[in-house]
Amino acid sequence: MPEPGAITSHLAAADTPELVRAPKATFLSVGGSGRPGTEAFYRKMAFVTAVEASLPGASRISPSDACVIEILYWYPKQAKSVEIEDFYTGNSIDLLEYRITTRVADSTTHNAIVSARRDAAGRADDPGGEVELFTLPESLVVQVMHHGPFKDEFETLARLGAFARERGLRRSGPHREIHIDPFTAQTPQDALRTILRDPVA
Repeated sequence: MPEPGAITSHLAAADTPELVRAPKATFLSVGGSGRPGTEAFYRKMAFVTAVEASLPGASRISPSDACVIEILYWYPKQAKSVEIEDFYTGNSIDLLEYRITTRVADSTTHNAIVSARRDAAGRADDPGGEVELFTLPESLVVQVMHHGPFKDEFETLARLGAFARERGLRRSGPHREIHIDPFTAQTPQDALRTILRDPVA
């Protein structure tokens, strides 16, 4: 089928699966590995948020005071190959590798990130590792808005995977989750909105 011509808004997704073109975007990011939801995972997420808040105004493009956290997930090369619908069930999630990110202006510099990291250390624990700029190119993706607890994503991913498969498309890069609403380990999840987005080819 023909690829969509229009590029979707970065933070928009329908409640039913759709095929769209996601825009190019620049992020600051911190890498990690292992099971999501651990203390280390949330510490990294809190630090990304603190670094973003420490950036100069020209670099910050969050639509509100709370930055939007986006996470890319993938498995190491030696892991079993998985598709969209079995992404979290085909391998042990302890094998996951991830990149916790938040979007920044394309003009953001490495020096700005270094300075913001130094300032953020007073407000959040620095988890160590590299805080870096990261760019995702424009890409063809399937996506859907998931509503509610993260544990219910399996059903939503099954619908997204079936949608892609019916169109002869397969996942072609890291699984991406865009958390529209801010959350911590203690946040009730019933009202959370998460865009599930997978590049396809």
